[in-house]
Amino acid sequence: MVEPLLDRIALIGIGLIGSSLARVVRRENLARHIAISTRSAKTLERAEELGLGNSYTTDPAAAVADADLVVVSVPVGSSGAVAEEIAPALKRGAILTDVGSTKSSVIAQMAPHVPEGVHFIPGHPLAGTEKSGPDAGFAELFENRWCIFTPLADTDPQALEKLSEFWRRCGSNIDTMDAEHHDRTLAIVSHLPHIIAYNIVGTADDLETVTKSEVIKYSASGFRDFTRLAASDPTMWRDVCLHNREAILEMLARFSEDLASLQRAIRWGEGDKLFELFTRTRAIRRSIIEAGQDIDAPDFGRQAVEHPKS
Repeated sequence: MVEPLLDRIALIGIGLIGSSLARVVRRENLARHIAISTRSAKTLERAEELGLGNSYTTDPAAAVADADLVVVSVPVGSSGAVAEEIAPALKRGAILTDVGSTKSSVIAQMAPHVPEGVHFIPGHPLAGTEKSGPDAGFAELFENRWCIFTPLADTDPQALEKLSEFWRRCGSNIDTMDAEHHDRTLAIVSHLPHIIAYNIVGTADDLETVTKSEVIKYSASGFRDFTRLAASDPTMWRDVCLHNREAILEMLARFSEDLASLQRAIRWGEGDKLFELFTRTRAIRRSIIEAGQDIDAPDFGRQAVEHPKS
């Protein structure tokens, strides 16, 4: 058996990402000890029932004591409070990272609390489902997905490489970029689609209520896919909107302009413009499949595939 990469890892938050990490860390023997902390005693009890860790506590400072790697998996709006709470207990030489979908805000919240000698490396695994909680996790979540780091100017290269190796062993591909670029990129590839999905599903719900129609009963695959996105954790997405406000507003403005152009093309019967747009976007879908970021299967590729539990 391969020697563990870490002696002790602390997982602060045990939702989808945290519980998936716990499972893959155990499967790949990445740490001798998995310490789990979460605010909810009920959630912590469930994590223990699932056997996700070696020790369990509602006190994050106790969990991080003597940890080589600390992974903060909480809604981004809570990042600063968690960093402040665990700071006194972090050992010198420890690596502190997060999994938040916004990076500029997380850095602004967490960096002021990081003690000297602790390596703070903001991170974001681009992996997830619409489900949440410790039961939602599975060890394969990170396979062939990207994990992006936004290192600070003084980030230690050896610490960055060790964290990169950890995520590679979890199955991820690694990339680095600055925090502002990350936030703009994620605003279009993740945040905007979720916001649009929430809005469309809300509109359909209003229509169902007002007209007593059968919008929900006769939902086609397109609407079903929107409902999958719109089923994501509301606390997480509230925080994303509030903490990546500028980039999201910029992308919403661009989307609104493109939507107005599409509206004109439909109104004036401009078939060539519509055909060109639909052809271009179809090619993008094909390129995503070719890059291994989704599968080309019927029923939008999800009904026939069960995630194995580990």
